[in-house]
Amino acid sequence: MFRLLTKEGAARRGSFTTVHGVIQTPVFMNVGTSAAIKGAVSSLDLADLKCQVELCNTYHLHIRPGDDVIRKMGGLHKFMNWHGPILTDSGGFQVFSLAKLRRIKEEGVYFQSHLDGKKLFIGPEESMRIQSHLGSTVAMAFDECVENPAPKDYAKASCERTLRWLKRSRAELTRLNSREDTVNPHQLLFGINQGCTYEDLRIEHMKQIADLGLDGYAIGGLAVGEPTEEMYRIIEAVEPYMPADKPRYLMGVGTPSNIIEAVARGVDFFDCVMPSRNARHATVFTWSGIMHLTNSKYTLDESPIDPECDCPVCRNFSRSYIRHLFKSGEQLGGRLAVMHNLYFYNTLTERIREALEQGSFGAFRAKYSELLASKAE
Repeated sequence: MFRLLTKEGAARRGSFTTVHGVIQTPVFMNVGTSAAIKGAVSSLDLADLKCQVELCNTYHLHIRPGDDVIRKMGGLHKFMNWHGPILTDSGGFQVFSLAKLRRIKEEGVYFQSHLDGKKLFIGPEESMRIQSHLGSTVAMAFDECVENPAPKDYAKASCERTLRWLKRSRAELTRLNSREDTVNPHQLLFGINQGCTYEDLRIEHMKQIADLGLDGYAIGGLAVGEPTEEMYRIIEAVEPYMPADKPRYLMGVGTPSNIIEAVARGVDFFDCVMPSRNARHATVFTWSGIMHLTNSKYTLDESPIDPECDCPVCRNFSRSYIRHLFKSGEQLGGRLAVMHNLYFYNTLTERIREALEQGSFGAFRAKYSELLASKAE
């Protein structure tokens, strides 16, 4: 299903064939946590923003409206009218970060809903059943998300638990895919590498999950506050042990510079709420750096957000107008900024793919890695 087309150093250009379409990699997955991009951007908009894959969340959709509702509505693709690939996160991160109270047992995690305190339980089998009801293209295995840093003994025990949960996830998804009434009998499974910032734990865990022959592999538990160089160090340590013939996903990352640097270290898939979250607060990404649209210097600026960008927003609206929308509290300001940022991120990975095809990724990285993290003039 994954085809490696070309390489430049560790950086990879590939394609990943799924039942819902072919994904060109490296790829940025647009985050629609509750089956919607925050900022009033619909599935119809995403087609104009170069989106290839949408990411939705198991925990949030299980809580509301309920995965049973989505199953009765024909699955997530039909429910949100998005016909391209969808990846669903397992819910593990949200259980550990949002739940009011939680108890980790071998069978899974008992916790209280962050919405109403209702007592809930999710384990590997429950996560797979929820994701099967959603009918996503790719399901993520249920894992334990450990605080970083964590004592090494606990991190090691957590890796062992995550491996056991992964095997249970695989067995349950295989069973669900064989059912006649399943929404998507071709649902794929990605496993998640854990181990905090301990190289030896990461490597051993990656070796163990690689032996399971899954459809793809993710690096989890990073981009949670550790220094950026620590994240890069762990990617470099783990990458040699990730199967070369399967897609590689760095979860929750990140800035444009993070994406460029992680591609240079062999990563294929990315997701992050940053482009939409920052946009809703008037912060946008451009090819000359980061811009804050509420700055007074844009009051009479007739220029588009980014003269190098051909997104629907930059083709039609000025910095002056969008600044006015934010200052007036108009929701349209956030919508336009989100649309621009998503287009920027999707174009970024598109340009990375083109650079890899042309053998010029090194030059692209040298030009843009630091520039895109700087403040625009």
